[in-house]
Amino acid sequence: MASTSASSVQKSFKYDVFLSFRGEDTRKTFVDHLYHALNQRGIITYKDDEKIEKGKRINDQLMRSIEDSRIYIIVFSKNYASSSWCLDELVKIIECHKTDGRTAYPVFFNVEPTEVRHQSGAVKEAFAKHEKKEAAGIWRNAMKEAADLSGRELKTTFDGHEAKFIQKIVEDISLELRFIDTSVDEKLIGMETRVKHVVSSLENGSDDVRMIGIKGIGGGGKTTLARAVFDHISIWFEGKSFVENVREASKGSGLKKLQKQVLKDVLNDGGIDVTSVSEGKNMMKKMMGSRKILVVLDDVDDIEQLEALAGDRTWFKAGSTIIITTRDRHVLIAHRVKSIHDVNLLSHEEGIRLFRKYAFGKESPIEGYKELSEKVVHYAGGLPLTIKVLGSSLCGKTECEWDDAIKRLKTIPEELTLKRLEISYTGLENDHKEIFLEIACILKGNLKDHAIRVLESCGFHARIALKVLEQKSLITVSDKGYLGMHDRIEEMGMNIVRRLHPDEPGKHSRLWIKEEIEDVLVDELGTEATRSVMLDDSSLDIATTMKGFRKMKGLRFLHVGGTAFSSLETGQIDQYLPNTLRSLYWSGYPFECLPKTFQANMLVYLQMQSSNISQLWGGGERKVLNKLRFLHLSCSDLISFDLEMTPNLETLHLEECEAFVELNMLKGCPYLETLNLNHCYNFAQLHMPVECPKLKFIDLRSSMVSNLNLVMTPSLEKLDLSNCSDLVELHMPSEYQNLETLDLGGCTNFVELHMPFEFPKLKFLTLCSSKVNKFNLVLTPNLETLDLGGCEYFVELHMPFECPKLKSLKLSNSKVSNLNLVLTPNLETLDLGGCENFVELHIPFECQKLKSLKLSNSKVSNLNLVLTPNLRL
Repeated sequence: MASTSASSVQKSFKYDVFLSFRGEDTRKTFVDHLYHALNQRGIITYKDDEKIEKGKRINDQLMRSIEDSRIYIIVFSKNYASSSWCLDELVKIIECHKTDGRTAYPVFFNVEPTEVRHQSGAVKEAFAKHEKKEAAGIWRNAMKEAADLSGRELKTTFDGHEAKFIQKIVEDISLELRFIDTSVDEKLIGMETRVKHVVSSLENGSDDVRMIGIKGIGGGGKTTLARAVFDHISIWFEGKSFVENVREASKGSGLKKLQKQVLKDVLNDGGIDVTSVSEGKNMMKKMMGSRKILVVLDDVDDIEQLEALAGDRTWFKAGSTIIITTRDRHVLIAHRVKSIHDVNLLSHEEGIRLFRKYAFGKESPIEGYKELSEKVVHYAGGLPLTIKVLGSSLCGKTECEWDDAIKRLKTIPEELTLKRLEISYTGLENDHKEIFLEIACILKGNLKDHAIRVLESCGFHARIALKVLEQKSLITVSDKGYLGMHDRIEEMGMNIVRRLHPDEPGKHSRLWIKEEIEDVLVDELGTEATRSVMLDDSSLDIATTMKGFRKMKGLRFLHVGGTAFSSLETGQIDQYLPNTLRSLYWSGYPFECLPKTFQANMLVYLQMQSSNISQLWGGGERKVLNKLRFLHLSCSDLISFDLEMTPNLETLHLEECEAFVELNMLKGCPYLETLNLNHCYNFAQLHMPVECPKLKFIDLRSSMVSNLNLVMTPSLEKLDLSNCSDLVELHMPSEYQNLETLDLGGCTNFVELHMPFEFPKLKFLTLCSSKVNKFNLVLTPNLETLDLGGCEYFVELHMPFECPKLKSLKLSNSKVSNLNLVLTPNLETLDLGGCENFVELHIPFECQKLKSLKLSNSKVSNLNLVLTPNLRL
């Protein structure tokens, strides 16, 4: 086949294929079957007995139809050359092929190429009656040129089987059309690599029925990618259907219409009718299994849609492919779709190229518009839809109009994009909508775990909701656990909150813009509608701030940060906080206690680090906070705390409360999981007279604790007593099944670690700079890190059997004299620096894992480094 160049087919054609044939030989047999096979593949084909209109001059219309076609199939049969009409068609076809570069494709049906090329055999007999005609020479040359082109011969293809021969011709033509079609749309910037990624996943798969998902944010290019993939691979299938906008089209009785569309498309039968969804399922199951098909289901948002349109793989013939685009990963998982592709948004460079296409009609920059283009693309954030809409809207505008439009985007977002994005929001349950708005306006950028605590404090089932929002491409969670959200989705959420009362922020459910919050507080415009307030770096005085909260009687979340109120201001100020508060964060809170009028019956989360708080309640009052679960008063002036006032507390953070001396735990803490008192330099005694069954984490770093009894903490996982220089004694329960980390580094008076029982989960043990003189690894079988560096009295490390988990061992500046690495096959780091008594390191076999070895100031005299091939010197 003569290949078609992309530049030669930029004009619009009425027909994909023109069929040239001798009617009496093939019209009702081979050509009829070929014509219908092409049509079933969706290839628009001209065939004279199907297309010639009554009353038209046959020759004129044929010539015009040839000009309106992009590919020519010339069916050479025994009597083809006997028709002057066929020969005139052939001359015109060769002319178009030579001048316009269009494709001419010869098919040799019961004749050989040499017979056509040299007009011999049956072709010679058919041509005999034209010998004396004026056009004979032109016809001969046309036949010779056509026979020299790349085509197909029935006799030598599939051993003369016509059905397979026709199928091969259709595949050849489809390939040629695909080459042409994928070269036309120059606006599909960035699609090539994305298409290849999806197609490669299909090619690497088995010949079973394949279902793949394309997931991503609204306006992110899912449909464009699916269409490009569809166009790229559709030639390999016997039937195909691209079903657009399934979400919207399936409403009401729409599902049966979509079933009808799929059946009609893939079977090429316009007479199909579907009366119910149930009938449609049965019809699809019965009728589609006979051919290999390609179906794209675009913008699916419910499992019911997939069950109706692609209910089971058994519906389809092996090799069939179903492509599903959606914003919701859960829909794909529920339908057992294993191959899921997340759509990558456009890079900045791709965005610039796409924007220029729509704004200027070309990819090269326009003088004076470079900086403005950069601003628009930055605003779009890689969303193809936003880039296209803004590019089209700015096309033909002046620089001043561009500048005005860009400034407007900062206050009035681009409406079409917001509507497209809001589709994901409107499909959420009410609680999930509230959580989405809370993240968009308040919690974006926070650690996921922190956001969960805040949201749970406000009465939401946050863990499930965040998973749903992530599956629906509305939020992201980074590798480090931070909540993220595309800028345009954040903008959409903020717009939802503001649009009902755009000029009355006091009526907004959430307030996060400092200037608006300050206006509301100063003018006391707060209302019960406000649920959450995020105020940072305010310039207001404390009296105005407190007074402004009085009318916010529905407030559940309050965040005040970065505001340095003077303690001189607080003396005569009437404090007030809404009793509806569930989560309160106030860094630098200026008062010594909470407001007397604040009942705090709903309070679940309280964080007031770097505050003047010295006690929760003033005047000897003891309000019990039954719902409080999380308390953070680090770097405050707190002196003592009674856990009886917080019976359901789970987390207590009092780190760096330098004045803190007393913690009352007399009645136990049944729910306490975390106790952090690090750098409470004056804290000396931790009394735990009753069991704390859930306590997992204790941090007493740099405190004055001298002896510690932990027999009432059976679930402890991490204990940090580093730099407790007064510590001399540590008592632990008879069984410590969960302890993973024990840090006694810098406990300079600690002499002996009593371990009369096994610590099966202990992985990290630090005893550096202590007075420990020996240690037995027999009771720590899963230890990975042991730090005894700076233990100047340490003389013996007992290893009675192999320690396969040990990766890091530090014995620097100790009195250890020898070590046998045969018992530590997976050791990666060994530090013996400053061990002046150390004389022998026994390496009996190759230590593949050892990467770091320090022996400075030791007495080792003979060392074979050949046995440590991965050592970094």
